[in-house]
Amino acid sequence: MIYHGIRFSLKPGIPEEEVVAGLKAMHDASSAIPAIKSFVIGRDFGGEYDYGAVSIIEDLADYEVMMNHPAHLEIDRAGLPLTEKFMSFDITDDPDPEMGAKIADIHRRRYAENPDVAGLVADLDDYSGSAAPSKQGN
Repeated sequence: MIYHGIRFSLKPGIPEEEVVAGLKAMHDASSAIPAIKSFVIGRDFGGEYDYGAVSIIEDLADYEVMMNHPAHLEIDRAGLPLTEKFMSFDITDDPDPEMGAKIADIHRRRYAENPDVAGLVADLDDYSGSAAPSKQGN
């Protein structure tokens, strides 16, 4: 299993109705992606971020499907311009010692195939974690 998590804070001044609509869009997108077995989206407590999400994916093949699903890409395109600070992480019980590199390769391919999303990521003030291009040599 892979638990893919994100934590993020929005830029100041985003109207509450946009925040609510964005979180609903994230929920709808996660519901539309069959590779996601379960998920949670909501407020992030105990850290320096405002919101977070965790998606549970069965294996690396489903992880790649999730990351490249049109609904996920659309959320990136709509949400990243509103985001000030973002981080991602992945937790897995898969014993493969190359799992981190394989996850990074999925993100590298995703950014190469979707340069507009890569540009939105590059424009973020603060982006770290398993999906960060700087971790992948981009």
